[in-house]
Amino acid sequence: MEILPKPNSSPYTHNHVLIFPLPAQGHMTPMLHLSELLCLANIKVTFLITTDNHQLLNQHTNVNERFARYPGFRFEAIPQARPNEQPQTLPQGAKAGVLNMIRLITEGLESSAVPILRELLIGSKNVDKVTCFIIDGWLSFAYDIALEAKLAVFAFRCPSACCIWSYICIPHLIQAREVPFKDEEMDELVKNVPGMSSFLRYRDLPSFCRGQDNSSCINLEQFFSDELHRNKNTNGIILNTFEDLEGPILTKIRSQYSKIYPIGPLHAHLKYRLGKENQALSNNSSSSLWEVDQGCISWLDQKPNKSVVYVSFGSIATLTSDQLMEIWAGLVGSNYYFLWVIRPNVIFGDGLDSPTPDELLEGTKKRGYIVKWAPQDEVLAHRAVGGFLTHSGWNSTLESIVAGVPMICWPYFADQPINSRFVSEIWKIGLDMKDTCDRVIVENMINDLMDRRKDELKKSMDQISHLANRSISKGGSSYSYLDHLIEDIKALAMKREL
Repeated sequence: MEILPKPNSSPYTHNHVLIFPLPAQGHMTPMLHLSELLCLANIKVTFLITTDNHQLLNQHTNVNERFARYPGFRFEAIPQARPNEQPQTLPQGAKAGVLNMIRLITEGLESSAVPILRELLIGSKNVDKVTCFIIDGWLSFAYDIALEAKLAVFAFRCPSACCIWSYICIPHLIQAREVPFKDEEMDELVKNVPGMSSFLRYRDLPSFCRGQDNSSCINLEQFFSDELHRNKNTNGIILNTFEDLEGPILTKIRSQYSKIYPIGPLHAHLKYRLGKENQALSNNSSSSLWEVDQGCISWLDQKPNKSVVYVSFGSIATLTSDQLMEIWAGLVGSNYYFLWVIRPNVIFGDGLDSPTPDELLEGTKKRGYIVKWAPQDEVLAHRAVGGFLTHSGWNSTLESIVAGVPMICWPYFADQPINSRFVSEIWKIGLDMKDTCDRVIVENMINDLMDRRKDELKKSMDQISHLANRSISKGGSSYSYLDHLIEDIKALAMKREL
């Protein structure tokens, strides 16, 4: 297998990229993968990170060892802004408020990040000139500083292409009065998202389209109109997806943006480019802000092939105590082994309202294993795991695809509802359980996933998993797009020096 040159095999010359993610687990992880891929191409990378997230990375991962082999990489810490006010989870019932949550985070981040950005791009810290800025799509204030510094900018968009296309269409949906919609219209088809009109329902739209009044929609329309305009003025859009998965939707996005780089799945792409000689580094490139429980791997080692349901709802979603009990009862009632990630803050409120029934405790003792956080990539790749009950976050969806594990989707907010619709209706690699949380439904869906529909789902998943791995191999679409991105970044650096 051919790989890119080792980072210390040639000089870094004048290529220096500044990367700035939203300070959330699901955004930092793929942007760290991208950072390492650029380092492999002998490009200097400065990664902006909040002080608390940097501390958590140092505490729970091998991040120092991971990046020590790249002399051109460094973290630039940003003081944590208003640490007691930035939400780490989104309360139940507030799904439509995700944009307000992002605004709260970005406003706090702006107050601490702007002075550092000015120093890095314009001021005295600009000794080692930054030649390119890769910005998380939500961080609008950073674009303004890049424009002031006359710096080349790429936007990194973390969601799926299908979600991004729905974002692009939101102003048109509002103008056509499809948003806001009424509760009784949830299962009607959406007319004004081209390419999706035959299957996309109102309930599949991003969560912040729900519960909007007319005045809120005006703000929503302006927000996404500004977003569309800002991204059109970048040098390109970087996406964590691949052509064989979302090709038709990528074609739609290209009608709005002249240059996009679909280079995913990034976690698998990095492993491929590192190659077998760096397998140890490849298998330990965690970016977890939570302490991982490795004991679950030993537990999985003792289980038969494809016998375990893995359950995780990501790093932000919360459940009510009733929802947790319904899912728990469904898992126990299915009679399958289950490995369940239950974060300390996953229950919204004061915790469980009543004692756990004995039958759930006994069923869990026989067939379950509960952890606070798991090494998800390693778990999904384990031979014992046969299904994944997931919140349908895009990173989790891609990890499941690469590992070839079919899904039950219980989406929570933002891009997750539309991801789950594509998983079940278009790619046919899982089942969609959105907007329901009932023990009978959970149990039936687990039995469909692990038994009754196992063969058809596994067949579709095997095909898409093969396409994912082909895309990141030499000659594949994602491999080629990453090469183009690297070439374009280096060309911009040369242009800036002239």
